[in-house]
Amino acid sequence: MVGREEGSAIRNPHLYSEYFTWLRYCVVVTTTDQEAGSGRMETAIRAVLPSGTPVRLARSGEGIALVDVAGARVRAAWAGEGWLGDVRVVLDRPKGDVDVVVARRMSPGARVAIADAGLGWVDEAGGAEISLPGLVVSRSGRPETKSEVVPRWTPSVIGTAEALLLGTRPTVANVERTTGLSAGSATKALATLTTFGLLEADAPRGRASARELVDRRALLTAYADAALAATKPLMLRVGVLGDLADELVKLGRRWDADGLAWAATGPAAAAVLAPYLTEVSGLDAFVDAPTPATLDEVADRAGLKPIEGGRLVLRPFPTSVTKRLSAPAGDLRVAPWPRIYADLRASGIRGEEAAEHLWEVVGDA
Repeated sequence: MVGREEGSAIRNPHLYSEYFTWLRYCVVVTTTDQEAGSGRMETAIRAVLPSGTPVRLARSGEGIALVDVAGARVRAAWAGEGWLGDVRVVLDRPKGDVDVVVARRMSPGARVAIADAGLGWVDEAGGAEISLPGLVVSRSGRPETKSEVVPRWTPSVIGTAEALLLGTRPTVANVERTTGLSAGSATKALATLTTFGLLEADAPRGRASARELVDRRALLTAYADAALAATKPLMLRVGVLGDLADELVKLGRRWDADGLAWAATGPAAAAVLAPYLTEVSGLDAFVDAPTPATLDEVADRAGLKPIEGGRLVLRPFPTSVTKRLSAPAGDLRVAPWPRIYADLRASGIRGEEAAEHLWEVVGDA
């Protein structure tokens, strides 16, 4: 059923759902790692085509790769992990440079932005949505599973990354002082981040030896992925009456009086640091309650009743470092902004947009 060019005429110019129809246009591939990115582009495109369709990387260089598909040259840009911020870099290219965006796994927010730009997308999970003259493909891809979590992102590594994003210099002494981790844990965490390619190590060794951050945005993306993957399912949803922000301020004062550590995260915290969403429909707060029993006790002492669909979600602090780095902001106490960014990104398309706004206002300053 695949239509092919013959002179200026096209046979069977439309092919839907699981298949491509080939025309004489080119998918342009840009990548920060050209050789690896070009190969991944070729593999991702091949994976969404009918079995046996010939696909070959014809040429790459200077941020461009040309891919031969079924005898034609078909055009795409590489967008890394596929989050909204990654895709926006591609969408900033001159109009007409790109037809299709390719990434590891395209997020919901990224998909919407690509569609709004009139482009198509393909990801390495096998998902694709393309609608071009003579080229229509739609695939849902495979959902990501918990087994894909990288085990080396321990709580200490996550906490250290959080501290570095807040401006802590990447030395053992500084990380130890900021996070409260032991010297051994700080050393291992910095070494792990260096292994990941997120830090560069200098020659000198010791507690004061310095590493340098390779790419702040890359660290944030890796941190957010790891932080969300490591989040425990323990939570308690409770009912709250009245104005949400006012109620959280009142609860916070009560918790402060009781000596209970707490911090707002998600949209409520972002509304303080970098307002974006016009309406906050729910609250998300960390409290120092690591077990179901202590979580119930915190709610009971505050007069909060568990209720399905309740507008306040109570969760334990994800790490000791997040608890330590939480700080007052306005009338609230809020989690570190990298953690807020991660929680926003997991809350849907609007949350992902708010996360990018938070990065632009606070993180990219």
